[in-house]
Amino acid sequence: MRRRLSICMVGAMGIVFAMHNVALAKSSLDGQTFIGEVGKQGQPKGDKDTFIFKDGKFRSTACDPYGFKEASYQTALVGEVTIFSATAVSPKEGQMMWRGSLKGDQLEGTATWVKPGKPVVENWFKGKLKK
Repeated sequence: MRRRLSICMVGAMGIVFAMHNVALAKSSLDGQTFIGEVGKQGQPKGDKDTFIFKDGKFRSTACDPYGFKEASYQTALVGEVTIFSATAVSPKEGQMMWRGSLKGDQLEGTATWVKPGKPVVENWFKGKLKK
């Protein structure tokens, strides 16, 4: 009985620790804005973009003209790197699946654009923390 209680306590502590790390990761992005660009894979230059993390939502201003709405984002803390993901939806333009990382003040990653009836478009993005 004592052994079961110990195992349960250790498991519960692990869950609390993991949740704490995710909460730290979320708070390290929320309220921050990154200035940068987004472009098609294989192309060295992209379009100007601003990446906004606010109130648990992610938004790419370059996607506004296409009707993409801000999207809830998820995070994880891996060492000193914050990993995030979000899927933004547009009624007419499909989905943009964002996957990225923040190290220091540099944000970078990929954005996969999926639109029914069209080829998938792979994009890159990068940005620097707006101070």
